[in-house]
Amino acid sequence: MLMSKTDRPARIHYMANGFRVLTPGDHVVCGVSGAHIPIEDLRYWDVATQRAFASAALAAEAMAPR
Repeated sequence: MLMSKTDRPARIHYMANGFRVLTPGDHVVCGVSGAHIPIEDLRYWDVATQRAFASAALAAEAMAPR
C-alpha cells in the first residue's frame, strides 16, 4: 500500500553542506517560529542544534551570541 507523505514532517539530519532525510515527509518545522517549511524551500539550519529555520533573519536571531 502506498502512503502519501503529504502533511507529514520529515526527520532530517543537518550537515555543514546539506542534509540527509532520515524519515520522508513534506516539511520540517522551524525551530523558532514553528512554521512549516517545505523540504524544497529548506535553506537555513543549525548543525550544532539540529534545528531548521524558516528565514535567514530567524536563523541569525537564534544563533546570535548572547
